[in-house]
Amino acid sequence: MIDRAFAERFAIEWVESWNSHDLDRILAHYTDDFVMRSPLIVHRMQEPSGTLRGKDAVRPYWSMGLQATPPLKFELERVMVGVDSIAIEYRRASTGSQAVEVLFFNEQLRVVRGVAHYE
Repeated sequence: MIDRAFAERFAIEWVESWNSHDLDRILAHYTDDFVMRSPLIVHRMQEPSGTLRGKDAVRPYWSMGLQATPPLKFELERVMVGVDSIAIEYRRASTGSQAVEVLFFNEQLRVVRGVAHYE
């Protein structure tokens, strides 16, 4: 089971990695074959399922997000803890819009699946 201390440390590092705009630092949290689901995948990648599998598939998708104007910057709102997952609620500083990412972990505490939710 994931504990609160790990969840909070992970969420802080996750937000900091996104704010660094270093794609390799971001991807380091994930297994090579992780699965990402997001409504933005439908829009940006024209993938009707909203699902991408593996770092090679996700890299161009996240690269688009990092190149967006205005520059991407997240502000951590709160973290919720599950059995093998955490939910990270954050705000996009440039727009004020909120999002929640639910991240599922393996035994090595690397993300195997992520699901994004946007308002």
